[in-house]
Amino acid sequence: MIKRVFLDTNIIIDFLDDKREEHKKVQELIKYLILNNYSIVISEDMLSTIFYIIKDKKATLEFFRTIIKKWNVVPYGLELIEEAINIALEKDLDLEDLLQCLSAKDNGCSVLITKDKKFFNCGIAISTTDGFLQGK
Repeated sequence: MIKRVFLDTNIIIDFLDDKREEHKKVQELIKYLILNNYSIVISEDMLSTIFYIIKDKKATLEFFRTIIKKWNVVPYGLELIEEAINIALEKDLDLEDLLQCLSAKDNGCSVLITKDKKFFNCGIAISTTDGFLQGK
């Protein structure tokens, strides 16, 4: 059985920015996922968001060059976007969280790892970095 995890944008930003509080923990998380043959999934829209936020553009592009060969960088697709918009309007929820959770579910992930304390539950496990590492 392939173990698939979806990483929230904030996890990748913590990984790339060594000044962020969770940087060391997220490094540990990524190392654990790789060493234990997890299939890592992120959405393609994260790339532009991360590039915009992280100051070291060259290092960010080198990181992208590496992960696009090893990780699953997936699109949302119009159907998923429409579903997320409808839920966001109906329940007054964060669109980005909805897109990521629905994408994680759609791509067969068993867990979505995020820094957020409140995250929409779309039917898969939601975990923080600490929670995931403690439950490993």
